[in-house]
Amino acid sequence: MIGFGTYAYFWQHSDRVPEPLSLIGAFEDTREQGVELFQICDYAPLDTMSDAELRNAASAARDLGLTVELGTKGIVPEHLSRFLGLAEVFDAQLVRSMVYGPDSRPSLDEAETWLRSSIRSFEKAGVTLALETYEQVATPDLVGLVERVGSDRIGICLDPANIVARLEQPRTCVEQTAPLVANVHVKDFAFARQDGWVGFTYSGTAMGTGLHDYPHLLETVSPRERGINEIVEHWLPWQGDAQTTIRTEREWTRTTLEYLRSTQ
Repeated sequence: MIGFGTYAYFWQHSDRVPEPLSLIGAFEDTREQGVELFQICDYAPLDTMSDAELRNAASAARDLGLTVELGTKGIVPEHLSRFLGLAEVFDAQLVRSMVYGPDSRPSLDEAETWLRSSIRSFEKAGVTLALETYEQVATPDLVGLVERVGSDRIGICLDPANIVARLEQPRTCVEQTAPLVANVHVKDFAFARQDGWVGFTYSGTAMGTGLHDYPHLLETVSPRERGINEIVEHWLPWQGDAQTTIRTEREWTRTTLEYLRSTQ
């Protein structure tokens, strides 16, 4: 299933725009575009919302016919337990996270211990934990970690854009993780020369115009045949003013949605 994530609304949620979009507003916009899945990922207000506000947001998603997934950072057992509780509130069947959190950088052995202590609760709840490919942890190490924990309820959130910062190849990352992928983040990416031709900027670009070989990902991972959701997000640099940035963000979302639908 194709879904939108909060990173597709990054600037629309930001306090740099005159009227930031609420979470429920993003839900409504998602349904208006004919999309039935939303991933609340690294969305800071989720940590400060009251129980009533959380229930209200979850109710709004259900009323709109939206399936919800959650996303956070870190694998400290207490933190994962909290997000498993949030998953119950939102009827979410997937929580995306990363091995490193804001205040935790476990070794691979520590990470394995923490994950083993948490994964049985995920199994019991029927919720999948998807650890994202990221530059902090080499892809082979992440694959090995997931394999050692050895549960049907732990997998990988595949985002080949992130690992370029480790000088890894996106195609290699796709191939290494393919059997374990449980979720896909969809965005295109490219390098551009900085002003004066001194160095490069690595950032997002409109889907289909950059370096991401998405057909290779589709062929290698087969997300649609395996029921793996594809979540639209962006790395959109600020465009100089709020109006232009929001317009571009929405254009990129439409472009990505059209691209994904054209490949179905």
